[in-house]
Amino acid sequence: MATRNVSDLVVETLQQAGVRRVYGLVGDSLNGITEAIRARGVIDWVHVRHEEVAAFAAAGESQVTGELAVCAGSCGPGNLHLINGLFDAHRTRTPVLAIAAHIPSSEIGLNYFQATRPEELFRDCSHFCETVSDPEQLPNVLEAAIRSAVGKRGVAVVVIPGTVALKEAPKRALSAPATLRPRAPVTVPPADELDRLADLLNGSKKITLLCGRGCAGAHAPLMRLAERLKSPIVHALGGKEHVEHDNPYDVGMTGLIGFSSGYAAMEACETLLMLGTDFPYRQFYPEHAKIAQVDLRPENLGKRCRLELGLVGDVAATIEALLPRLTGNDSGLHLEASLKHYAKAREDLDDLANGKAGRKPIHPQYLTRLLSEAATENAVFTADVGTPTVWAARYLSMTAGRRLIGSWAHGSMANALPHAIGIQAASPGRQVISLSGDGGFAMLMGDILTLTQERLPVKVVIYNNGTLGFVELEMKAAGYLETGVTLENPDFAAMARAIGIHAHRVEDPGDLEGAIQDVLSHPGPALLDVVTNRQELAMPPKLQAEQVKGFSLYALQAVMNGRGDAILDLAKTNLLR
Repeated sequence: MATRNVSDLVVETLQQAGVRRVYGLVGDSLNGITEAIRARGVIDWVHVRHEEVAAFAAAGESQVTGELAVCAGSCGPGNLHLINGLFDAHRTRTPVLAIAAHIPSSEIGLNYFQATRPEELFRDCSHFCETVSDPEQLPNVLEAAIRSAVGKRGVAVVVIPGTVALKEAPKRALSAPATLRPRAPVTVPPADELDRLADLLNGSKKITLLCGRGCAGAHAPLMRLAERLKSPIVHALGGKEHVEHDNPYDVGMTGLIGFSSGYAAMEACETLLMLGTDFPYRQFYPEHAKIAQVDLRPENLGKRCRLELGLVGDVAATIEALLPRLTGNDSGLHLEASLKHYAKAREDLDDLANGKAGRKPIHPQYLTRLLSEAATENAVFTADVGTPTVWAARYLSMTAGRRLIGSWAHGSMANALPHAIGIQAASPGRQVISLSGDGGFAMLMGDILTLTQERLPVKVVIYNNGTLGFVELEMKAAGYLETGVTLENPDFAAMARAIGIHAHRVEDPGDLEGAIQDVLSHPGPALLDVVTNRQELAMPPKLQAEQVKGFSLYALQAVMNGRGDAILDLAKTNLLR
């Protein structure tokens, strides 16, 4: 097909870069782009109801495929709505290209209708953001944006005024596909740095590994390293999907929503080796251990704690280069103690994941355990920030084929359904399950319509506890009475059925297993609205004195303000089960 105008060239270049779909919402400043997509018929336009969903969906697709994903927004408010989802993609370091339409070029700087300054708006959530003011710029700017997003692993933004998009395209041959998708070099630390790391590890008997999302693709060498060092493996939330499965050295997660065993394995070690993690919570690092860190990003080294050694390198390649230098550990006492602690912690957590017919409300731990047991071996779970993330982290079992996607770095509400939309669009034969909080789901609820319109068989599970649960927990831990967190929710299942989506509402634990089986086996989109216990506590593995004091102060204030029944419910849920 002939390339007639700038919009045609944009779409032709995206096709050359391997792009299969663009998520967005139409607008007159995007008319050239959407018409070129329609006329060529090669790239799909995924019509969402809110541009924020478009950006989250692109981030979800990119995280699962590892490839460039694209979203688009019309001028002014349209592309402004992209920003939160783009921050999520950028902080996750996943390649996303945003096409931000702009007002007519002749009106820029004159306070025109819907005028903004896109280059300033997108600066903090992108590696690259440039405006195309002349058609001759377009090929180089667009290709530079694609290479920047792919090569630097993040967001790139191309701003195109609607008038420029309709101008005649410059005559230029397209770049070869391989040049648009540069492969990052595999970085290995210098030999002398590897020698120093080996000396540190060879001189220690109690070594713990802390693993993050930088361990993606490093499972096999990581297991060999743990075996050689007789080291327990603790994972950060981002590392769960990459290191938890098929791992005899796993002792759970650390951090605010982690396991006591993960915290203890780090606290008891002589040497902590951080692999591909920028774990942010300083209070969980051991005070007396020697710490070494391996990360691809030099700016991450020593950011959270004092290091003995910091190495820039790919985790898998670094481990492979390190293994021949290690003499091995003849003491397995640290590993044995850590595994024993983990077994007890796991048993204690599993005891909470139970349900009995007639005993309402449903425990969210029980819901998550049943979902994990019923889901396919290659299911993708997305989790809203807040308590759905807590239960996913503690009760979903990972396999080599499963994925767990969330807004781990950016921490935005309402990410689960939009992420699931992008993942399902890119993986039509795969089971995709959105673990949605009632608050997060309601925030971008309009895009449940996208599931029907685009025929995406996403399974939406709503943890309906009638509150912004994690915020309520934080208030109690700080000694405040909960304020502004209560949610007056509709019957989400009835609402879903009204728009043509198969749905169940479950209030009794006895009905839960059958409802899960029915929803997961349904061939199209489906929704499960589960009324869960509001008073469930998700305590961190390390309680600070301030938190104990805060809960005591909360209890005292609750009684004094006539909320003694809330204290009784809290005790029944967490102490008297």
